[in-house]
Amino acid sequence: MDLFITLVICLSCLILLSLWNGSYAKGKLPPGPTPLPIVGNILQLNIKNISKSISMLAKDYGPVFTVYFGMKPTVVLHGYKAIKEALIDQGKEFSGRASFPVLDKIAQGYGVIYSNGETWKQTRHFCLMVLRNMGMGKKTIEDRIQEEALCLVEALKKTNASPCDPTFLLGCVPCNVISSIIFQNRFDYSDQKFQALMKCFNEIFENASTSWIQLYNAFPFLRVFPGSHNVIFKNYALQRSFILEKVKEHQESLDINNPRDFIDYFLIKMEEEKHNKPSEFTMDNLVATIRDMFSAGTETTSTTMRYGLLLLLKHPEISAKVQEEINHVVSKNRSPCMQDRSRMPYMDAVVHEIQRYIDLFPTGLSHAATQDIRFREYLIPKGTAILTDLNSVLYNDKEFPNPEKFDPGHFLDESGNFKRSDYFMAFSAGKRVCVGEGLACMELFLILTTILQNFTLKPLVDPKDIDTTPVHKGFGAVPPFCELCFIPV
Repeated sequence: MDLFITLVICLSCLILLSLWNGSYAKGKLPPGPTPLPIVGNILQLNIKNISKSISMLAKDYGPVFTVYFGMKPTVVLHGYKAIKEALIDQGKEFSGRASFPVLDKIAQGYGVIYSNGETWKQTRHFCLMVLRNMGMGKKTIEDRIQEEALCLVEALKKTNASPCDPTFLLGCVPCNVISSIIFQNRFDYSDQKFQALMKCFNEIFENASTSWIQLYNAFPFLRVFPGSHNVIFKNYALQRSFILEKVKEHQESLDINNPRDFIDYFLIKMEEEKHNKPSEFTMDNLVATIRDMFSAGTETTSTTMRYGLLLLLKHPEISAKVQEEINHVVSKNRSPCMQDRSRMPYMDAVVHEIQRYIDLFPTGLSHAATQDIRFREYLIPKGTAILTDLNSVLYNDKEFPNPEKFDPGHFLDESGNFKRSDYFMAFSAGKRVCVGEGLACMELFLILTTILQNFTLKPLVDPKDIDTTPVHKGFGAVPPFCELCFIPV
């Protein structure tokens, strides 16, 4: 047995040495903590809160360093200057998407979030074009959000000011908005298929944020064991089935001269390119792209709103100040609109502060070097994973004094006017910035304003006893469960 253990250790060291030498043969990676054989630096990282571990390591190794997740080297960028220099100043070179094993198995290189190369470039360009055609940034999208927000108000009124968990209802609004773009229709909140779809999004986000998934991504062989990755795979299979059913319906009623929604536009593009081999516009890419748009356009926005309500419960003085501004600018006779935002600096600041404070994706989605990159005094080989510590930007104590405190004043100047900040990277930055940023910003402002226009939020416990610490902080920050009462005003 002793001989066997010795052989395993020696083999592990040889593998690590080979990988180490391979990395340095291609380029000079930034220094970092010494990795152990096979496991790399995983034992030195808190997998329940990677961004916290990154911040601790940055104190010793500076704003650019290397860590090993298992046997894979990852260059970490910590702080605004390093992240801006990479994602914005050298955006093209850092625009790749690194491997994320639990989702790579599902995406298989397709879609707009986890793809690379021509697939990513063409799919992203196509998505932006269609979203503009469908009204992104125009009154038509705003109208859809306003209509859906009113449906939410009616649903919340039916709770009769009794304690309720708003998770499902908050998810319905952005999900129906993106549904109207992709499928040309909204779903009734009582629709069982719709409820099942919403449950899928929620379970995927929560399970992807667990510490188990951090381990899975470092050691993909763990797929043979039971774990939360299987919940993700099961839910993605259900989503795929739902999407394929909708695509089939569209194929049967398609009019190439009159596209109704995103699926029609994509099917028409597929027909135009059917003789162009290889084409990026395939059925697999259509399904993956729809899935990406739904996940980016539903769960992230609804989770932000859910977390936002929790913070407003914790700080009733902020809620009261917001409602005072709403009453002054909008009153109760009409729905809030985007034109109101310029006259509602406090509400605008609250929405931005919610996103800053919750730090929904602490390290974002990992990037990858698209070519050998000379970055500062280092040479980063093509394909190297790049981790951007967005938490270090959103919690920068010079830009946002006392960043651990929820304070809308972080986005207000001395005169009470809204103050923009280059450090606001809630949607990442550069060429991989979230495609749906504009839509999400509209939804957050209009929906939260509509809720506070119609309801006073009442907690079930004393506000000082409300805990806003996320239950998971891995891939994303998952807010704790919370019930509240929506009191009509």
